[in-house]
Amino acid sequence: MRNRFWGQCLVVMAALMGAGQPAAAQSFIEGSFDPAVPTLTATVGHAPGARITSPDQTYAYLKALAEAAPDRARLVQYAVSWEGRPLYYLVLSAPANMAKLETIRADMASIAAGRPGNGSALPVTWLAYGVHGNEISSTDAALMTAYHLLAATDDARAAKIMANTIVVVDPMQNPDGRARFVNNFLATTGIIPAADRQAAEHDEPWPSGRVNHYMFDLNRDWFTLSQPETRGKVAAIRQWNPVVVVDLHEMGGDETYFFSPAAQPFNPNLSAAQIRSYDLIGRYNAAAFDARGEPYFTREVYDLFYPGYGDTWNAHQGAIGSTYEQGSARGLVFARRDGTELTYADGITNHFTASLATAAAVADNPSRFLSDFAAYRSGNASGSAGRGTYVIDLSKRRWNAERLGRRLAEQGITVLRREGGASVCGKSYPAGYLAVPQAQPAARLVKSLLDRDTPLPPDFLAEQERRRSVDLPHELYDVTAWSVGPMAGVDVALCNAAVSGDAMSAAAPIAAKAEGAGSFGIAVPWTDSGQARLVALALREGIDGRVTDRAFTTAGREFPRGTVVFPAGSNSPDKMARLAELARDVGAHTVALENGWVDDGPNLGSEHFVRLTMPRVAVAWDDGVSQLSAGALRYVLEQRLGLPVTPIRTSRLGRADLSDYDVVLVPEGDPSSVLGDGGLRAIRSFVQRGGVLVAIGESLETFSSGENPLLAVKREAALGREPADSNDDKAALAEAVAIGNDAEYREAIKDQQALPDTLPGALLNVVGEPDHFLSAGYDNGAVVLATGTQIFTPLDRANGINVLRFAAAGNLIASGYVWDENRRQLAYKPYLMAQPQGRGLVIGFAHDPSARAYLEGLDLMIANAVMVAPSRVR
Repeated sequence: MRNRFWGQCLVVMAALMGAGQPAAAQSFIEGSFDPAVPTLTATVGHAPGARITSPDQTYAYLKALAEAAPDRARLVQYAVSWEGRPLYYLVLSAPANMAKLETIRADMASIAAGRPGNGSALPVTWLAYGVHGNEISSTDAALMTAYHLLAATDDARAAKIMANTIVVVDPMQNPDGRARFVNNFLATTGIIPAADRQAAEHDEPWPSGRVNHYMFDLNRDWFTLSQPETRGKVAAIRQWNPVVVVDLHEMGGDETYFFSPAAQPFNPNLSAAQIRSYDLIGRYNAAAFDARGEPYFTREVYDLFYPGYGDTWNAHQGAIGSTYEQGSARGLVFARRDGTELTYADGITNHFTASLATAAAVADNPSRFLSDFAAYRSGNASGSAGRGTYVIDLSKRRWNAERLGRRLAEQGITVLRREGGASVCGKSYPAGYLAVPQAQPAARLVKSLLDRDTPLPPDFLAEQERRRSVDLPHELYDVTAWSVGPMAGVDVALCNAAVSGDAMSAAAPIAAKAEGAGSFGIAVPWTDSGQARLVALALREGIDGRVTDRAFTTAGREFPRGTVVFPAGSNSPDKMARLAELARDVGAHTVALENGWVDDGPNLGSEHFVRLTMPRVAVAWDDGVSQLSAGALRYVLEQRLGLPVTPIRTSRLGRADLSDYDVVLVPEGDPSSVLGDGGLRAIRSFVQRGGVLVAIGESLETFSSGENPLLAVKREAALGREPADSNDDKAALAEAVAIGNDAEYREAIKDQQALPDTLPGALLNVVGEPDHFLSAGYDNGAVVLATGTQIFTPLDRANGINVLRFAAAGNLIASGYVWDENRRQLAYKPYLMAQPQGRGLVIGFAHDPSARAYLEGLDLMIANAVMVAPSRVR
């Protein structure tokens, strides 16, 4: 493979140096090419595969292609990343099609709306690359695909693709991550590329280029829409309504190539016609790879179950959504374990091959793909997936419910809104509701997102339980639950009838709700994420507020514990006016108070009210903690709540002056080795002096171990197994045991120190301790996401409080699949713990409340820990 790579480069150089010579080497297929279409080499200075094309070079080449062939190419910017980099897609088709592009797009929109087309539509193939910034070969493959379709003059397949279809090339979905990878790679390379996998150029520093600025895995963000890259991409795809969407990735360098059909399980909302088309496209890819003698695999590892991926989300819209995976060189050349070498050019070539083969499958069968897409959308609209209506109550977590409605609308889902009291299907909605009808073109996406549970196929589950019974790992690739209602903390009910309302716009601002009359102060009930954001923004502007840990009643109205009161007596008129302005901007709920008298509960001057101040928050950053967890925590605090966060590298915490901070966050991970004794001493001293430590997930072990732990809990082994005491001396001989049957043999070979079996991810119910300030806003419990193997013993009353614990085994599962022994072991175990230490407080979350930023229903819990706890400690 390496010889082929350098041979390609030599041919390219010869073509560049020889005037008038063909530019065949600029593509990965031999042939004749239009010299008016610029090559990558001529534009950015390196041949395909010779270097890793940077984001800036990618932009430059896209612009050069569009300028050189305006009759066949159109470049469109669809988003801007957090770091200010533009994201583009390139539309490609034959001149006759490009001349009527808007007519084609309008007819595709009619078909997508479930209406008959007028014959103008052409199938759209969407090829997306580089959603993970360190999966590098795909972006260069995108550039080569675009070049080949524009420049090839004697390739009948390319001509047919351009004549029969619209191809959209999205070459770089994560420019910030790619820039990070390229910069790190260039900083570590020498005079020749190193194939050794141990070389620095293959060993990315933290954070890796996989993630974007806020360290999100953008391939899990499709229905959450938390990141600007995702929001722009979803809007662009909705404009074009592609019939095929391919997301091209990289996997481990020792692997070959994966394309669809995907592995089981399939999401039950996929149609039979879609499954047949996966097979068709797979055969096109197989033929192309077989012709080159390239190995590949299908139906393994990569499934179509979780709808937050680029493949499954688009499949839920009616497209044939696929993931393709290429073994990654993670540089220019990589030594595989089988003795061969994988080059960067090899990866580009394979992705290029799959891109053209997929586009050819659509071009050879345009009527089939169009008619299947039309049947999918029109069938959904006529009720083939259901005729009921999901009703979302606006009286619980109002702001979160409104946000959820807009997020659904942003994905092309029809959402209706009803103001004021109403009754639907025998249930009263005193504050109105949002209604999401099942009979609409996006019905299967609606069902997947709003159903309380999406069942795994019974035969697949049976096989997983069989594998576990013989100590084999399960084959679940991602979470088994994602019901967006419980994750937002709102109530969703399915009504088997049509429900009326006005159509909601995704762009409509959330209306503020201002009640009451009086000049004493403004109360902000602690009820949803919008309330927490308003309080944080007010504190940032120096507006004085006080928070209560007990409910109170005034003028016949009850305010829940956690309510924040901004008294006019300690705030100037300008500040009170600014508070009202912030409430309007956020869409928050405020209540004007006439006076400080209460009918029940504490007055403003009671010890149950404490003054809030803007917390100074640090987060452990770098090696030892999960980049995904650190990024999600920072995103939720900064972007959703409005609290600034200072990242401090884990290796520096031992010598950092933490007295400048009120809160130190330690995300998921294993930070002990990086923190070292110095870091642990610094954090202990910080807490003892009055600081708040918030530790997440497996990081709890760092602070719950040793002779004098900050948190007096222990991690549990698997149910029924007793971990050996590491201080015990082992006897030279073991006790003799007779093994009489297969079950006894399986028991004998179990790892007695094993942790509980890994949970892929399920939504579980937790119950709150009603007298602790950290559970404010959760009197009725909450739904949390549990993943991994960590289960902790409860705190005893002498040490602290189990603020939120998992529900009883019979009521534990809110959505998803949980192994039975995990279900029984998790029951009554702590989710959120609090233990005083010195003048400070240690707060532990057994699982990450900010995971993927899709648990908006837990925002108040995070705000309690980060914004309220410092004031309570003080």
